Amino acid sequence: MKIRLLTISGVVITALLLDGCYKHPPASVSKEVSANYITEERDINSITVRRELVDRLKVGTPLFVDLADKILVPSRVQVDEERTAQIGSYVTGRIVDMFVKLGDYVKPGTRLARITSPELTQSQLAFLRASSRVVVTQKSYDRAKYLLAADVIALAEVERRQSELEIAQAEMSAATDQLRLYGMDDAEIKELARKGKILPWLDVKATREGFVISRNVIVGQVVQPSDPLFQVTDLSSVWVTGDVPEQIVRDVKLNQQVEINVPAIGEAHLRGRIIFVSDTVNRLTRTVMTRVLVDNQDRKLKPDMLANMHITDPQHKSLVVPEAAVVRELNQDYVFTVTGERRFQRIPVELGPEVANFRPVLSGLAIDQHIVMEGAFHLDSERKLAELE
Repeated sequence: MKIRLLTISGVVITALLLDGCYKHPPASVSKEVSANYITEERDINSITVRRELVDRLKVGTPLFVDLADKILVPSRVQVDEERTAQIGSYVTGRIVDMFVKLGDYVKPGTRLARITSPELTQSQLAFLRASSRVVVTQKSYDRAKYLLAADVIALAEVERRQSELEIAQAEMSAATDQLRLYGMDDAEIKELARKGKILPWLDVKATREGFVISRNVIVGQVVQPSDPLFQVTDLSSVWVTGDVPEQIVRDVKLNQQVEINVPAIGEAHLRGRIIFVSDTVNRLTRTVMTRVLVDNQDRKLKPDMLANMHITDPQHKSLVVPEAAVVRELNQDYVFTVTGERRFQRIPVELGPEVANFRPVLSGLAIDQHIVMEGAFHLDSERKLAELE
């Protein structure tokens, strides 16, 4: 408590002079004037507390620890594109039958749908013509070689027939490739060549093992080669993709282990590995797309589930105080330092974001200062009550 003695002395001297001039001065004059001029300057950040409250406080010094922050990135579960296939028709045609439904497990070669197509019919007809011509030109060339040996025909005739055979074989190869492009396998092509009977339909088949997670076609629908009819994916692993702010992307590395939390499946924390960090920044959101590979053998994670990606910073030494040591008022953080027996002083500090119940100290506090580690909230409440008195 600070008292302005100079003001009080002036008041007392004035009162004595008045006493000499007047025989009957009012007895209360001196007390009233003194009360009006006496002021106190109380330090609102200082507090002396009761002994019983001191016993409830824990005093210590700031800690210097290895700190590793966790970056929380909102994310989404996606299919592993390396284990996914979009399957469609190779020809324009009409779907006449369906063999699978959503959720079915398929293997490579499993029939998914059956399609009829005029393009397929024309390609099979071109293949049969080329096949027949190869047979004819092969026989003609063989006969020419026999006649040349008997000196019946000239060499030029043999060469001409050889050229016709080579052209027929090239046409045969092109027709075979066209059928393969339309989805016919070697067994079906051999059967076509053996029987010479055009197949009226073609089966759309799975190209990889997995579950049918998308089916965009029904019987009777006319489809184009550009239409995605089925999506088959292996869900034994999935991607979790999130956008990391560019300010902290320097702490994100390939093959870094991260923690994944998916609220839809409970509080369980899954482990994943960063497999991709984009080389570009989204100009609108100022973020960098990051992809994590997560094991999903039990198929609990489903595409488009919301998730949280926790990326752990590399450890670094930092001066910290417990969260319980901090009080906040008007957007300013404070801690209480010990100034004497049962006396404490509230001082402003600059702290970083909370990490594992600790606040990194940026400025305002030294490692050797004694502070209230626990119970700062109760101490601040006592300080506010004293301020009101």
